[in-house]
Amino acid sequence: MNDVIGEFNDYLLNTKNYSTNTATAYESDIRDFTNFFARFNDGNVELSDIAKCDTFSFRAWMADRAKRELTHKSTARALSSLRTFYKWLARYKNIQNDAIGLISSPKVERKLSKAIETTDVSDMHDAIRAIDNNEPWIAARDWALVVLIFGCGLRISEALSLKNIDVANAPNSLRIIGKGNKERIVPVLPAVNVAIEKYMKINPFGTRGDDSLFRSVRGLPMSPRMAEKVVENLRHYLQLPDYVTPHALRHTFATALLAGGADLRSLQELLGHSSLSTTQLYTKVNMAEIMDAYKHAHPLAQSND
Repeated sequence: MNDVIGEFNDYLLNTKNYSTNTATAYESDIRDFTNFFARFNDGNVELSDIAKCDTFSFRAWMADRAKRELTHKSTARALSSLRTFYKWLARYKNIQNDAIGLISSPKVERKLSKAIETTDVSDMHDAIRAIDNNEPWIAARDWALVVLIFGCGLRISEALSLKNIDVANAPNSLRIIGKGNKERIVPVLPAVNVAIEKYMKINPFGTRGDDSLFRSVRGLPMSPRMAEKVVENLRHYLQLPDYVTPHALRHTFATALLAGGADLRSLQELLGHSSLSTTQLYTKVNMAEIMDAYKHAHPLAQSND
């Protein structure tokens, strides 16, 4: 069974072009199911056993996850991973299991993080200078990272994957490789280019084209956790709410564009969403703001008549 899961992992990485983290998550979900199944099968699971799993087996596994207090969101993702695995088995191992298609995913409330006030984003500039006052290049790096995510709506992984050559000569747009190895083009505001240029001028590790743009204090490529720590320090320094994260900067970019009149299809392209339904979540946020403004401003909103 380990060999089969290994083959599936290679398929995700090399055929589907999934990231290592995504492939690892799929493998973890599948092993969670096989480990559960093994407890009722004398500690051994063969491919033939997996092929014969019925709806009772899948529902018992989901119930077990609930007992372990795993969230509905986590279980929905795990079930999705398992469905993908069974589709792969059907295609490459000639193993058909119709029972997995009869299992409904637990309902998950889809939420978006709150948008950050634009004044708070502006305050981050001075906060970064205060926090990193002994290391001007780090201050320049952190501000360039914040402005890039906020100004272009990038995911952390997308921002950190950029090379020096990608931003050389203040480009008007960036070619971004997002989730699922999908490519998109995003425009670059002048303020973003200014911040990046200032950082590159004092970056002590040079600007060789194929090197990572964002570097750690040791000169290594900056990790996602380092980027999260940058915003975390800013949140504490400015005493901002817990929802202020790098992803909230991306969310603020999206809500600002929508409020400014951007259409959903354009926003979907800029954000790199594979499904328009994901982008449509932003309309709910925007409508909530509109309704709040209506309740406070319309002369009849407070009327008892």
